[in-house]
Amino acid sequence: MDYREFPLEGREELEERYDLAIERIRQILTEESVEEPYRDYFRKMAAFILQMDQVLTDTRSGRRKNMSLEELEDYNHSLYEDILPGQYDSSYANPDYGTRTLGEEHGRLLSFLYTELRGMIVYAYEYRLEDMTILCELFLEVYNRFEEETLPAYRDLKNILYWFVSDYSDRTVEYRIREQVDPSLSFAADIIREADLSDVRYLYAFGEYISENELATARFLNTLSEEEICGMAKTFTEGYRIGFVKAGKPLQKKTSVNIRYTLGFERIVRQAMENFREMGLSCILYRAAVSSINKRQQAKIGYFGGNPNKQYDYDHKDDCAIYLDAPFVERKLGVLRASYEKYSKLAEEHAGPAVMETFGELPFIPETKETCFKLNKRQQKLLVRYDSEAGRLVNTYIPGDERSFTIIAYPVCEIGKDYEGIFRETVKVNTLDYRQYEKIQQYLIDALDQADYVEIKGAKGNRTHMRVQLWKLDHPDRESIFENCVADVNIPVGEVFTSPVLKGTEGVLHVSRVYLNELKYEDLELTFQDGWVTDYTCGNFPKEEDNRRYILENVLFHHESLPLGEFAIGTNTTAYVMGKKYGIEGRLPILIAEKTGPHFAVGDTCYSWSEEVRVFNPDGKEIVAKDNEVSARRTEDVSKAYMNCHTDITIPYEELGELTAVTKEGRRIPLIKDGRFVLAGCEVLNDPLEELGG
Repeated sequence: MDYREFPLEGREELEERYDLAIERIRQILTEESVEEPYRDYFRKMAAFILQMDQVLTDTRSGRRKNMSLEELEDYNHSLYEDILPGQYDSSYANPDYGTRTLGEEHGRLLSFLYTELRGMIVYAYEYRLEDMTILCELFLEVYNRFEEETLPAYRDLKNILYWFVSDYSDRTVEYRIREQVDPSLSFAADIIREADLSDVRYLYAFGEYISENELATARFLNTLSEEEICGMAKTFTEGYRIGFVKAGKPLQKKTSVNIRYTLGFERIVRQAMENFREMGLSCILYRAAVSSINKRQQAKIGYFGGNPNKQYDYDHKDDCAIYLDAPFVERKLGVLRASYEKYSKLAEEHAGPAVMETFGELPFIPETKETCFKLNKRQQKLLVRYDSEAGRLVNTYIPGDERSFTIIAYPVCEIGKDYEGIFRETVKVNTLDYRQYEKIQQYLIDALDQADYVEIKGAKGNRTHMRVQLWKLDHPDRESIFENCVADVNIPVGEVFTSPVLKGTEGVLHVSRVYLNELKYEDLELTFQDGWVTDYTCGNFPKEEDNRRYILENVLFHHESLPLGEFAIGTNTTAYVMGKKYGIEGRLPILIAEKTGPHFAVGDTCYSWSEEVRVFNPDGKEIVAKDNEVSARRTEDVSKAYMNCHTDITIPYEELGELTAVTKEGRRIPLIKDGRFVLAGCEVLNDPLEELGG
């Protein structure tokens, strides 16, 4: 609960608890009751907490509003400097340093504790005094154990952390659910509505780390006309609206939409908020989670600023290994269920997310560390089970057949010296004439609807050789296998996609280099048999076990295997040429990259949780290939029908030797040959490619 929502008597009691904790923590700075090396750790943590107390004081007084830009930059840097790359090697937040100085067992747990304490930055900015108080009390409980004559046993220390996370889950999880559906929690929305966006100092009001990316984005957007800003916002919000119209979903029944974005884009977001308001939708902006219990590994879901250190996020992605067991999963699911029930009306009226992604950040290949917590096989299965059950709960209270989404992407200045040119080119790509693509893509669909399977072969060192089995049409005069995807929910325009039949889908999928969820993969290779991944590897690390673990954790998401949920052909050669022209093809986001060649998604189909919604192509034919053998299980046991993940892997045109539709009779219909479209009616897609030559 937000501190300001407490009744007066509850507020006074909370303030008293907080003040007592802070006073006790202040004493730690000079105490010597804990032996070294632990004394240094606790003094540094105490100093950090007292810094957060000052941040809270500054929030109360409004002091930051009068700071200069330089003062705000220094203030912001001081909050995050301990985990910045230059300082991280000697930070207790780094499990390597923690275990080296504090011992393998205690060091890992105390590193986790520090990571949880860092959530206080957010709580101090949002005035969430209860969250700050319980973290202070946790810190003191751990400190008291180290004051005893003997060091606390690993099990005892781990139990303190376990019960802290478990006991407070009824408030931490509930608040997280409320954040996602309740527009009255308007911290970020208020900043965007009320701030002078021409003065980039507003960026420091969120409490997020502010890098040059966020500053440069805000400054660049301030050079654009109101007409340009309105045009970008309209592309974003109209895509969202059209997604509901195309799917026949009832937008008029909805009252809220969630905007997810990276700081710096507030001029577009403010206009998007106004556009959504005119549709009858209040905007919800919730922050990416900062506490372990609400995180999904290193992924950031919500709004967020710059990333001070991706290695730090990666090091702590599996911290839940401390407390993840069967009783905890049951407790968290119970809290999740109760929370959705409490906010069921708000959930029912929620329309889904509108997402503004960024791209262009420097490539990141994480370092694998033995000192980090890792999920054992039992915990991996528990996490898969939790994700499945949680997905079902979300679908119960925010029905998949009544919600939608849209996604768009823009570059950040880290992409290089051509940033402004790339930004403008991206705007062009995002607003291509969908009517032209709709017509061209229909030629592809007409050919694919005749096929029994599609054969895909790589070229120029690409080892791909895949056979993708397709749905059988009973009524080809009024049914279709592939969806004609134009720019609505997935911006930009440019793909046709289907849910493959798993049985008979087999082969090797290989790509020399690809970025998936901000992680880089070299020589990624997946082997399929009857539509399921049976083997996998990549070339990121010297040890094969590290390569396999990297894919298991970040592509398979701890599933022993995943099915091929989608096969698609990207047709946006303009986006492909943009990537080649500026040398950024390896840094395009999945959203754009998937439109620049055939792509394969492992995990759920594109129609998960909304298979019963009838979908039609512009030619009036109904799309019938929405299920596969996995999602079809929902009629018998829904817990076995969904994987709760979907990752697209694209083969760029330059690595594509052949993509051919093969009919039942064995007739071959070439669609792409040597990286060029060869099907009649699709030749215009090659025009942008001719700019590249060859």
